Amino acid sequence: MLEGIALIAVAGIFLFPFLWMLVTAFKSQSEVLQFPPSWVPEEWRWDNFEAAWNSGPFGRYVLNNIIVAVSILALQLLTGIPAAYAFARFRFKGRGFLFGLLLLALMIPSQVVFLPIYVQMSGWNLVNTLWALILPFGASAFGIFLIRQSFMQIPEDMLEAARLDHASEWTILWRIAVPMSAPAVTTFALFSLIYHWNDYFWPLIMTNQAEMRTLPVGIAMLKETEGMSAWNVLMAGNLMLVVPALLLFVLAQRHIMRAFVYSTK
Repeated sequence: MLEGIALIAVAGIFLFPFLWMLVTAFKSQSEVLQFPPSWVPEEWRWDNFEAAWNSGPFGRYVLNNIIVAVSILALQLLTGIPAAYAFARFRFKGRGFLFGLLLLALMIPSQVVFLPIYVQMSGWNLVNTLWALILPFGASAFGIFLIRQSFMQIPEDMLEAARLDHASEWTILWRIAVPMSAPAVTTFALFSLIYHWNDYFWPLIMTNQAEMRTLPVGIAMLKETEGMSAWNVLMAGNLMLVVPALLLFVLAQRHIMRAFVYSTK
């Protein structure tokens, strides 16, 4: 009984900001500012979403967001899956040292290294381009670590049987290891897409032109175009940002559970 009450309380703490954003997105500006606040809008204002969309080139923001998030994921999978397989199945000199560096990279936030990367992107004339938002994230230490843990769960006898059938390591990787580790790969793909879909810091420092902005930066700029008191329009914009990420999580929830349950065996 007490555990159930505690779970409900914790869920309420996490759900409250989302519910407040959802309700506020459909209120009028006067109703948003009234006290005490109401949980049900007196009039459902769908035009808040239209106002948020028309406040800037939101179509371009969405397109940039999709290009950046999908391109980063593609690069991370192309670099991370072979690296994870090498760490999991090959024995080579310096493997422990390199894996230690990989774990060290997990502890360093991107905000710490943004300055040298910004200087490098500037030297390559890539600032204010989508490449500056994609290339620095072309490899993921977290993705390599997570997929490597899954590859280590695959029985060695199965891989040896494939080698006896004259299958190359590349064939074994993509036709045996990756399909068997689909939950881990899907989980990492979801985390990567959501992180870079919601990323605000990196696009903010790497771009200063509207056509290169992404959706989180565009929504933050609503404060300038609509005013600090237009919380209904601001929350409508935030809702447009959050809903795709929530849908992705709901669709991939089964794979996430399978990935973490399997990795603990």
